[in-house]
Amino acid sequence: MATFVVLVAAILTAISTVETSGGVSSGARPARVRRQTGELRQEIPAEFTQIYQGSVFNGTEDIYRYTYMQNESSPRAIRVEVKSEGATEDYPLLFVVRQQRGILSWQVPLMIRGIYGYDKVSRTLCPMDHLQVGVKDEKETVYLEVSAASPTALNYRVNATILTDFILSTGQPRNFLVSPSQPQYYAYKMPPDLDMVVVKVSSPNSLCAVFSLQPIKCPVYDLDRNIEFVGIYQTFMKKAAITVQRSYFPNGEFYVVVVVKATDADCTGEMETIQPAYPSEEAFEMRRVKEVNVVVGPSITDSQYVTAVFVGILVFVLFYVVTFMVLFIQWIRQRNAELEGLAPRPEEQAASNAEAPINAQRTEPNYGATATDPYTMGEQPAETKPGIPPTDQPNGPPIPPNPPPPRPAQPKSYPKPPMVHTLSDSSMEDDIDMLDDADEDKDIYRTKTFLYVADLARKDHRHLSQKYNLYSWNLLTISVFYALPVIQLVITYQKMLNTTGNEDICYYNFFCAQPAGDLTAFNNVYSNIGYIMLGVLILILVYRRDYTHQKKVDAGDRYAIDYGIPKHFGLFYAIGIALVMEGVMSGCYHVCPNYSNFQFDTSFMYIIGGLGMLKLYQTRHPDINANAYAAYASLAIVIFVAVIGVVFGTPYFWAIFTIVYVLAILALTAQVYYMGRWRLDMGIFHRMYLLIRTDCLQCSKPMYWDRFVLLLVGNIINWSLALFGAVAQPDDFASFMLAIFIINFLLYFVFYIVMKLRSGERILWVTVGLIIITLICWTLALSFFFKGVTTWEKTPAQSRLDNKDCVLMGFYDDHDIWHFMSAISMFCSFLVLLMLDDDLDYTPRDKIPVF
Repeated sequence: MATFVVLVAAILTAISTVETSGGVSSGARPARVRRQTGELRQEIPAEFTQIYQGSVFNGTEDIYRYTYMQNESSPRAIRVEVKSEGATEDYPLLFVVRQQRGILSWQVPLMIRGIYGYDKVSRTLCPMDHLQVGVKDEKETVYLEVSAASPTALNYRVNATILTDFILSTGQPRNFLVSPSQPQYYAYKMPPDLDMVVVKVSSPNSLCAVFSLQPIKCPVYDLDRNIEFVGIYQTFMKKAAITVQRSYFPNGEFYVVVVVKATDADCTGEMETIQPAYPSEEAFEMRRVKEVNVVVGPSITDSQYVTAVFVGILVFVLFYVVTFMVLFIQWIRQRNAELEGLAPRPEEQAASNAEAPINAQRTEPNYGATATDPYTMGEQPAETKPGIPPTDQPNGPPIPPNPPPPRPAQPKSYPKPPMVHTLSDSSMEDDIDMLDDADEDKDIYRTKTFLYVADLARKDHRHLSQKYNLYSWNLLTISVFYALPVIQLVITYQKMLNTTGNEDICYYNFFCAQPAGDLTAFNNVYSNIGYIMLGVLILILVYRRDYTHQKKVDAGDRYAIDYGIPKHFGLFYAIGIALVMEGVMSGCYHVCPNYSNFQFDTSFMYIIGGLGMLKLYQTRHPDINANAYAAYASLAIVIFVAVIGVVFGTPYFWAIFTIVYVLAILALTAQVYYMGRWRLDMGIFHRMYLLIRTDCLQCSKPMYWDRFVLLLVGNIINWSLALFGAVAQPDDFASFMLAIFIINFLLYFVFYIVMKLRSGERILWVTVGLIIITLICWTLALSFFFKGVTTWEKTPAQSRLDNKDCVLMGFYDDHDIWHFMSAISMFCSFLVLLMLDDDLDYTPRDKIPVF
């Protein structure tokens, strides 16, 4: 009888474990596992694709045994799905998977960050290194153990399937669903003909997820709490990409792992509120299900890589070739002109100074143009215009007329103004000479109605040259002390990224990141070479002009000494150095661009903008331009304010910044309007009262009309910028500050051009052509800049929404083209500054107006 009972029980157990083969359809009938009375541990032979239902409680355990053949040529993975609606956080179900070389365990409900519990979990079992370690076809056995510590029975469902499409193929997309409790991963092996691939993931919804590449080894870290332990990973919302070199992983083999975060806080940077109640657990879990598309595509080949790098440097080498060709042709023309006697040699010019007849007529001085001696005062003859000597050709470079001879030393005999007699007329007449005071006192001659360059070029030329040379030497010192810690910092950032695998540290355009060695985005670093090469070319051109001018001065050439705009090259040298350092610092920034080092990319942009405005102002105000110490101190304050604005961009900061900005504009307005003869002291309010009473209430028009128009327009624009900043409070405060510099520089440049033409001066055709080229280049450059491929003001995942594919040679993106075009634009802009007043080289300085 006992034998019969045991036989019946065995038959019932066998019936209860009957399974169907093939895929599971929606109508698949679950198999109920019944436990024998008093049996605490039972082992059930299981089949794939069959759903099993059972229950366990404290002290009991169900073991499912799966057996399958592993194929070396086509490795397969097993995916296990479990579900329990009765398990709780206090009494969870424990699932343990035992394989030949590893153990994987989890519980249901699966707690994510200790807050969100999921009663449905799906996990892919590690396929035991079959991609990396060659094994023969063999039978494998997997055990799935189910247990609980609950005093009451907990029901569950289990299902295991074999993934036949576990291996990703190059260029073939794979679509699947993932959630916080149901991560997915697939394997990929690089073909022998590829050394670099790009793994891209995309999704139609914006749920926050993590995308990871891990080496082929067990265990695979595929949960939110451990996916960051190994490999390379990124957070993403709708798209992400990682470029992989064969050397990153052994034999070019890796897993592509994707899991959804429990909340979107890691992608948006905003903490989410408490989740509302859902009608069922299934509705809650479906809320975090994300559809993902993965595709592994080939990157550019080695030959394409080398070609793109070579073409990038070749473009700027052509600038050197064209420049040297133009200089050589110019030298040939000058040499031929000297041989034919069309232009005097420097030594002949010095000799002719004492032989040429005097062409200029002596006129009486006036307060509109006070020069250094009476021979250069007065009105210009009607038959000549500023900058156009009588022998000049219509469209060619100016040909020097015969220089005037040295002025004989004669005593000044100016008519004396009427005197106010008080006690003794005879004693007062010889003590005061008002005209001599007007000629020497800068408080008088700098505040005349009409100023000429001769009025503001009275200081010793050598002293001024030394003063302006400090700009370049100080900038070199600043650059060295600034660049060294920056280089060390960005190298540390790159090493940290390579060590941790956390690609959220740096804000790259991952859809066009071309690695080289330890650099993740070599193309973004390399594209800054244009700043360096063209900056060096500017230094070469400035040195040539400086050397040529100095030779003429040493030879006694009066045109080089007393004619044209005073030649001071210190600021031009500083501009060239600043452009080189912009390339260096921008390259450092793009080693690992992020929120912490954004100022590396913009610091020298501020310096370039500031030096450009100073140089333009220095052109006709050489005696009253700012010294290097004051200029760099002011720029340092600007950079400091930019950092504060980014880090602490609160409404209080914007209120303080707007007030200080407006006050600074007013102070600068007074400084420019009165040519530096304005002081900020206790008498400022009294002087303002006198100014309003005399200039505003009693005068029909301003005393200095041209300056008034410039400053009026400048104040309107800058007050508008201040108001815009206070109201809009843009996130990118650094770019807002840079825009202030650029707008003011353009405003002053346009004003300079208009006043130059209004004064009867002309612009050489070469300079006009350069201006047109500069405008075209800046338009193209800004069009690529505003496309934007990254943004450090947002989170890394949000920044990747702006990532774009390469647009040039499969190597350069939009931002790289911005680097190229902006370098060319700045080079052309500084050439315009260098050549803008070449038409005045043979014009007396007391005929060149100040504006």
